Amino acid sequence: MAAPEAWRARSCWFCEVAAATTMEATSREAAPAKSSASGPSAPPALFELCGRAVSAHMGVLESGVWALPGPILQSILPLLNIYYLERIEETALKKGLSTQAIWRRLWDELMKTRPSSLESVTCWRAKFMEAFFSHVLRGTIDVSSDKRLCDQRFSPLLHSSRHVRQLTICNMLQGATELVAEPNRRVLETLASSLHTLKFRHLLFSDVAAQQSLRQLLHQLIHHGAVSQVSLYSWPVPESALFILILTMSAGFWQPGPGSLPCRLCGEASRGRAPSRDEGSLLLGSRRPRRDAAERCAAALMATRRKSEVKQMPRAVPTTRVTRRSTQESLAIGGTDSKRELYPPATSYEASGTKQPSSAPAATSSASSSTSSKRAPASSASQPKPLKRFKRAAGKKGARTRQGSGAESEDLYDFVFIVAGEKEDGEEMEIGEVACGALDGSDPSCLGLPALEASQRFRSISTLELFTVPLSTEAALTLCHLLSSWVSLESLTLSYNGLGSNIFRLLDSLRALSGQAGCRLRALHLSDLFSPLPILELTRAIVRALPLLRVLSIRVDHPSQRDNPAVPENAGPPSHIIGDEEIPENCLEQLEMGFPRGAQPAPLLCSVLKASGSLQQLSLDSATFASPQDFGLVLQTLKEYNLSLKRLSFHDMNLADCQSEVLFLLQNLTLQEITFSFCRLFEKRPTQFLPEMVAAMKGNSTLKGLRLPGNRLGNAGLLALADVFSEDSSSSLCQLDISSNCIKPDGLLEFAKRLERWGRGAFGHLRLFQNWLDQDAVTAREAIRRLRATCHVVSDSWDSSQAFADYVSTM
Repeated sequence: MAAPEAWRARSCWFCEVAAATTMEATSREAAPAKSSASGPSAPPALFELCGRAVSAHMGVLESGVWALPGPILQSILPLLNIYYLERIEETALKKGLSTQAIWRRLWDELMKTRPSSLESVTCWRAKFMEAFFSHVLRGTIDVSSDKRLCDQRFSPLLHSSRHVRQLTICNMLQGATELVAEPNRRVLETLASSLHTLKFRHLLFSDVAAQQSLRQLLHQLIHHGAVSQVSLYSWPVPESALFILILTMSAGFWQPGPGSLPCRLCGEASRGRAPSRDEGSLLLGSRRPRRDAAERCAAALMATRRKSEVKQMPRAVPTTRVTRRSTQESLAIGGTDSKRELYPPATSYEASGTKQPSSAPAATSSASSSTSSKRAPASSASQPKPLKRFKRAAGKKGARTRQGSGAESEDLYDFVFIVAGEKEDGEEMEIGEVACGALDGSDPSCLGLPALEASQRFRSISTLELFTVPLSTEAALTLCHLLSSWVSLESLTLSYNGLGSNIFRLLDSLRALSGQAGCRLRALHLSDLFSPLPILELTRAIVRALPLLRVLSIRVDHPSQRDNPAVPENAGPPSHIIGDEEIPENCLEQLEMGFPRGAQPAPLLCSVLKASGSLQQLSLDSATFASPQDFGLVLQTLKEYNLSLKRLSFHDMNLADCQSEVLFLLQNLTLQEITFSFCRLFEKRPTQFLPEMVAAMKGNSTLKGLRLPGNRLGNAGLLALADVFSEDSSSSLCQLDISSNCIKPDGLLEFAKRLERWGRGAFGHLRLFQNWLDQDAVTAREAIRRLRATCHVVSDSWDSSQAFADYVSTM
């Protein structure tokens, strides 16, 4: 009896609130009603007036509202503002009430955007609050404009921050300064525990104050927070200092900017702590290899600066050689004068190709010797030179004193380019060697990075994505250096970054990372307009460098430029990149390849497939082979070596002359899903090929999904496919995609009737996008109604007049 009595007590309490507020609300609405020329409007219902009164006094009545019976509470929920609606969520769920419809209506009315059709929204409350946080942070929404968003008792940012899973920072870092301000300290603390993905989109040049705020923000969210993914989108002209800042912070390095306060979360013991010896060895490698790598990288940087002169040198002239001492001394000159003079002057060594005397570094040239004698006095060659830790070039003649905000930007340039260590006399190397792969895979540390030596190591992200962010040599060197020891990285995406010859540095850094203990990199997505390596050779190099990789997606839009006569002879890939030795067995499970135009060598692809015994999914896009026999060789390799293959996809490939190979695939009893997308399957011999194809499918009991979009199947082909579901078929096909196949309503209706006649049970999904169903809407609706009794149908309203060319081809 206690429960009914409590229910009645709460109902009486609600009635008392209603009685106390209805009189006041009625009296307020009576006056304007009398003066209305058009007559009084219908008064609100008594229950609605009570609900409004309760929602307006939630600060006092909140606990009582939570205890109301479910039917009464259900009517009050739509009248609450977003803050109390969010707070009452748990109570509503306990009473069997859902607020999803209310949040969806709020999204439609306040956000006024429609979610993507590809997005599946599981919680409208979280989606609304996350978008609301971003709008308030950027100032694109006025909370005072709507009473549902405005409540003086709540902070919009703080209240919605716990629902933010991904945050986007745009343009000139708007929002970064606000988040690190002291009034928003609790907001930042909440974000540190809730935020998982941080995105940067359309970044522009920013001032030093904004970068310092971003530094603190990244330190809180990544180093002391839960952010595991950083993505950069559409940055046509990356600002070097800002780009390097984002990369280094994402990799777990932290060094407070000039004038910034110590981080209170780091603790007194960790403030100002230098990296441990283990950390330094992990990042910078062993001491002796570090010297060699730094020297090679210095020569590579100079070779880049002198690229135009090298191109114009006569072929008969021997390759220019640079002593390592002259390299170090010349680079020190450029590093102390200006951040932009990162390479030695043109007079530091002759461009004519004469060999530098290794025993007398002071005589390399008159200009360099005179300057270096003032800045770095030469030591006797007979004396052993101890290896020193990096120290900035002494601030003597020509050096600038770095103060104020400019110091941070210049430190970032030094962070990339200044090389550490004393150089020994008589050691030489060729420019052609360093220009084409100075980053030896055996040594991940190609640069002496003072900022990292003085930095602390914290947690780093596991997913890095760079979409349409052009990488200069400077940015590529920084990325490669960080990657070589980024053991926590699990997924890397580099999409249209203009890597060019920097791809060799990337491969070397990935090889070095693979050799690190605890390397977790398992997914690599790489796409670009051009590549200095043919795509299959690049794929071979990647799987050799990363044998533990599970997912590899690679796409090159245009053919390799290796055979272009404008490319210097010494610009080819290093021998260790494109070795002819067999690929060792790897752990690849998913391989996606997008090919440029031109025939591809089937043996190279087969060598990759043979080494990938664990492959479960293969996708080939726009692949072209010299003959059907080459395509058959690839399929035969799949059958013999890839016994775990479950999903196979071909897109935009001309398979009209490979019908026997297609039948061979459909008879494979290990494949569960096959896709032939825009492969022109039925362009030749359709009347003979279709029955053979259907017979192969009827005898395959393992195939679950068949996707045939864009193959001009037509009504006749669709009716032939219906026989796959006949009574004498052993097929277990449950997913069929026949989009973009010139199918008309009458053919679809006959297909549905045949399925009904054979009594076939529900077989899953049927996709009908972009077919000619608008030619007879009544028949199309009837066909879809019948089909929905046997399967889940997904279709659209498409204007078939756009497909006149396809119609002519099937007449």
